[in-house]
Amino acid sequence: MTSEEIISKLPYSKPFLFVDEIIQINENGVEGSYTYCENHDFYKGHFKDNPITPGVILTETMAQIGVVCLGVFLLNNSFNKNSSIALTSNEIDFLKPVFPNEKVSVFSEKIYFRFGKLKCKVYMKNQKGETVCSGIIAGMIR
Repeated sequence: MTSEEIISKLPYSKPFLFVDEIIQINENGVEGSYTYCENHDFYKGHFKDNPITPGVILTETMAQIGVVCLGVFLLNNSFNKNSSIALTSNEIDFLKPVFPNEKVSVFSEKIYFRFGKLKCKVYMKNQKGETVCSGIIAGMIR
């Protein structure tokens, strides 16, 4: 399954698709990237005159790349438009801000995948290679 095929199977579209590319993927993890366009609506009010990317959006980006893309890859051809995905838990530490027009890279390492539950260690780095957030994200894929 190619990166383009995986991204096309994601149940998201712009403006809520936070995956630009999958750099590498295998049964143990994934690396992908996304650039936060300055035109995203959430920058209008977060924060006034000093926009930064909200933590919930950073978490969503890590979940889309680090868990959902990996889940689609692991399920291969059994993932389709009738499949459903639900976030079941996350614990994220936020270390640095992410600004408009900043490109981030997300790295995910599978902890386990069984009975439809995928749990991953996920972290995000900025263009300087600094970790901006990290944690554990789990979701159910059916």
